[in-house]
Amino acid sequence: MKIAFLGGGNMASALIGGLIAHGHDAARISVIEMSPAAREKLGARYPVRVTTAPDDAMKGADTLVLAVKPQDMRRALASLGSEVRGALVISVAAGITLDTLSRWLGGHRRIVRCMPNTPGLIGAGITGLYASPDVGEQERKKAETILRAVGEVVWLSEEKLIDPVTAVSASGPAYVFWFIEQLAASAVKLGIPRDDALKLAKQTVLGAAMLASSSEDSPETLRKNVTSKGGTTEAALNVFEQEKLAERFLRAVEAASKRGEEMGKEWGGKD
Repeated sequence: MKIAFLGGGNMASALIGGLIAHGHDAARISVIEMSPAAREKLGARYPVRVTTAPDDAMKGADTLVLAVKPQDMRRALASLGSEVRGALVISVAAGITLDTLSRWLGGHRRIVRCMPNTPGLIGAGITGLYASPDVGEQERKKAETILRAVGEVVWLSEEKLIDPVTAVSASGPAYVFWFIEQLAASAVKLGIPRDDALKLAKQTVLGAAMLASSSEDSPETLRKNVTSKGGTTEAALNVFEQEKLAERFLRAVEAASKRGEEMGKEWGGKD
């Protein structure tokens, strides 16, 4: 593949690093990035071509990855003109639909929407993908190859599921970071020194996630295995139930999913 990135921020950097680590030729990767700081950072880290506007290297790409913020997407695509003709387009922007992207790309339909997450920065991400019906099997494999460079992938049966995926896995790391914060803060209030509290909280979440990932048992079974009748864990879980924590968590994830849909309407409305 000859790949061009529109945008050279953290996610683009993670994808580029993953691709190179998996053997992709850096000389076949180009990046369009307007920020001087981002260009300098990316150019210092990887031997890829970094420019401020489409050039011959970008025009020859068979795959274009749109890695700019949703609110900047329309303006960024305006600089491309007809340069995407014949290319597979992969968008990592939340909210912006296939129809909107196609409209901004002059009717181009070979588009894959995807939603990676920040653990991709260390190769431990997960990405949900949805392809337009105009995308062929080989192009689906291209998209999967690029996103697998930063972790696992899940193909979605409907485009509308991108918003829930955004709420669950793209926003999900923030929920986990928040939980680590709260677990460590509780430990401090109970008398544990701050550094030790943070170490205990981080390693507990890491270990639990690794156990859940590697075990054949469901998270529900693993939870029950830890919860002895009349024990300390049961005392804590009883409070979660009394406070209806599961219902509140669902409302939070639903709010994130709804916001993804709103963003699509807000930044991708009709011309």
